[in-house]
Amino acid sequence: MRWVSYRSPRDDRDHAGLLDDEAVIGLADPMLSVLQRHGSDLAAAAELARAEPFERLPLADAELLAPAPTPPSVRDFMAFEEHVVNAMKGIGSTVHPVWYQQPVFYFTNPAGILGPGDDVPISPGSIAFDYELEIAAVIGTPGRDLDPARAHEHIAGYTILADWSARDLQRVEMGVGLGPAKGKDGATTLGPCLVTPDELADARSGKGYELAMTATVNGREYSRGTWSSLYWSFGQMLAYASRGTTLRPGDVIGSGTVGSGCILELSSTRGAADYPWLQPGDVVNLAVERLGELSVTITPGTDPIPLG
Repeated sequence: MRWVSYRSPRDDRDHAGLLDDEAVIGLADPMLSVLQRHGSDLAAAAELARAEPFERLPLADAELLAPAPTPPSVRDFMAFEEHVVNAMKGIGSTVHPVWYQQPVFYFTNPAGILGPGDDVPISPGSIAFDYELEIAAVIGTPGRDLDPARAHEHIAGYTILADWSARDLQRVEMGVGLGPAKGKDGATTLGPCLVTPDELADARSGKGYELAMTATVNGREYSRGTWSSLYWSFGQMLAYASRGTTLRPGDVIGSGTVGSGCILELSSTRGAADYPWLQPGDVVNLAVERLGELSVTITPGTDPIPLG
């Protein structure tokens, strides 16, 4: 199944919708309520949508939102080894040994979630703006202290995640020993849809799926990788994230960047002159096989207000 969140032209409110070819079968409730009621098994929600639809409209007429437009929390991991090695090289460092001992993540901003049709403004004051090509799992069934072998059962579906990163701000603030903060919280794009795990089962490989991940900037391919190259599986990520706390319906768990999946990496491995930072007017396309594609336009940011 493929699900979307959309704003209905009928009542101008957010609704969950089941994709049916080129149509959206809407439910009366938003996606978060659907996840809270049905958990990770959305089959019953699909039956309800078909039996008692709130509305049915062409996909082209639906204003798509992020599949999880109001997540309770957003955790973003670094689970692809190639990215970590290249990114550390880009900042003149090496991979910390702890990365190989446990998955690591940071909390980012739920208020910064954008949908697949939203423009992305450059973070205030940044001149080194970057994309990161990722996958996100959205939690359906709540859970605490999960077993990594079964934690995947709590995933309602997967979607594309674009982690927009102000590298210059990130470098400064993380030098103090905290963060990332303003280097990351301006925007996170999710979409275009939430794909249930059964849609991907035949592509299972390694710790992920043998599905291509690509990114282009202004039509030129920048990034290409595969989901199957994960070092840490989503089951391991969920197990670590749930230690001593509860993952809730709608929580977003990002994989971190696939190898070659950001300009920071490319500039250090292939040359900075060939991979400039993003500028207003740039169009970034991010695609993951079977999850769909995002096309995002970069817009100017606001000037930062002086602190004193």
